[in-house]
Amino acid sequence: MNIRCVVTGRDSSGKSVFTKDSAVAPVMLDQLPGLEFHRLWGSDSLPQLPSNGTPPPCPRYFPPAGGFRFGFFTVPPETQSLAEHPNLPAAFAELESKFPGLAEVLEPLNHGMHTTDTVDFDVVISGEIYLELDNGAEVLLEPGDCVIQNGTRHA
Repeated sequence: MNIRCVVTGRDSSGKSVFTKDSAVAPVMLDQLPGLEFHRLWGSDSLPQLPSNGTPPPCPRYFPPAGGFRFGFFTVPPETQSLAEHPNLPAAFAELESKFPGLAEVLEPLNHGMHTTDTVDFDVVISGEIYLELDNGAEVLLEPGDCVIQNGTRHA
């Protein structure tokens, strides 16, 4: 997917300006082909406004309490379970290298299942995907469907 990010801020005189308008290249994983991560914006603390539009540092994949992340995550059709991966240690090492903190919440023996201390806002842009909860309940999500994931175990 082609993702474009436009960011605004204020200049030294207080006028609104565009500080960024560019394509965002996906970060991909050699060990898990087809997955794409577009990291657009985030902060490890509450935003301080007005802002000059400089991206705050956000070194880990998930934010700490009071922080946030905004991005796109693409799941290709027929994605292989991590439990079935021929080189599970290498896949986890690559995840941790490119997305610090992501691998530590995944459950490799439970396909896609994970829990985070975050509120996630998910929107299906195209295709369809099942959201599964830890009790086995599932819902089919299609384009336009939105999910507010409140720190629950899910896949």
